[in-house]
Amino acid sequence: MENLKVTVFQAYLFWENIEKNLLNLALRLSMGVREKTDIIILPEMFNTGFSMNSEALAEEMGGKTMQWMEKMAHQYNCVVTGSIIIKENNQYFNRLIWMEPDGKNQHYDKRHLFGMGDEDHHFSPGKEKLIVELKGWKIRLAICYDLRFPVWLRNVDQEYDILLLVANWPDKRSAHWKALIPARAIENQSYVIAVNRVGHDGNQIYHSGLSMCLDPYGNTVYYKPEDEDLYTFSINYEELVKVRRQFPFLKDADRFTIN
Repeated sequence: MENLKVTVFQAYLFWENIEKNLLNLALRLSMGVREKTDIIILPEMFNTGFSMNSEALAEEMGGKTMQWMEKMAHQYNCVVTGSIIIKENNQYFNRLIWMEPDGKNQHYDKRHLFGMGDEDHHFSPGKEKLIVELKGWKIRLAICYDLRFPVWLRNVDQEYDILLLVANWPDKRSAHWKALIPARAIENQSYVIAVNRVGHDGNQIYHSGLSMCLDPYGNTVYYKPEDEDLYTFSINYEELVKVRRQFPFLKDADRFTIN
């Protein structure tokens, strides 16, 4: 199995301004992507910020932002992923798009909606998990608040190798972020790649980034607080195999079901 080269973009986002975000993100990518990568990961609601103004900001599938994602994926010959607001069948979803260089795409709708921020009043929850494959790696997709729900993210029968999470996680709950990500990596014997945003949003909520990649031991591969950052690193499949072979505890795990 090949190593995977990952580019994370811990970005500053302009509040509810799709055009400005797409222009800025494209510019930053053009300046910052200096080597071949397999995937570019953007934050949750990367084109708007974490807004509840779903009716005004939603796009249809295949709309402007997805066209932009397809262009970026083709330009850098890699997968581009991040979540946006999508309207479908008169419902609104916080939808994580997995865009491949040839324009093929899959999506995951956020299951756990953040009730404290009224997300559940403006969006419909997803019902299905999604595991995608890239260069033989199996990748489980998740969004922000999902991080708090270990049963939903449980790695049953080693069905995934990477838990990929995009977020708008506020600084005032950063202690939880820094505790839960290592827990998910260790308990699921997987890499965890979690990409957050930085800066204040339109509600004056501050985000300190803290994007990170942890290996299955819980060791840090990448970590960045505070500043906007566009960074590429590699993760090693042999390390994953080694951990699972030396300490095969997942075979003893409880079997959970979700109704």
